[in-house]
Amino acid sequence: MIDINKPCIKKCCLNEDDVCLGCFRTFDDMCQWNKANIEEKTQMLKVAHRRKKEHILKHTSLQKPRP
Repeated sequence: MIDINKPCIKKCCLNEDDVCLGCFRTFDDMCQWNKANIEEKTQMLKVAHRRKKEHILKHTSLQKPRP
């Protein structure tokens, strides 16, 4: 049976929205991972990737430019 490995990078830190700032999955996603099928895991990863991109853009735009 083919499966998708957990994207966990062992740097777990949940933000105020219960999103891990290591893998960008929600706490619920992490709890459901082992029960999820391949399609559900693929969807979780797509959403996590989008969250990561949004997080990077948000925090990059908050940095003040250096003179």
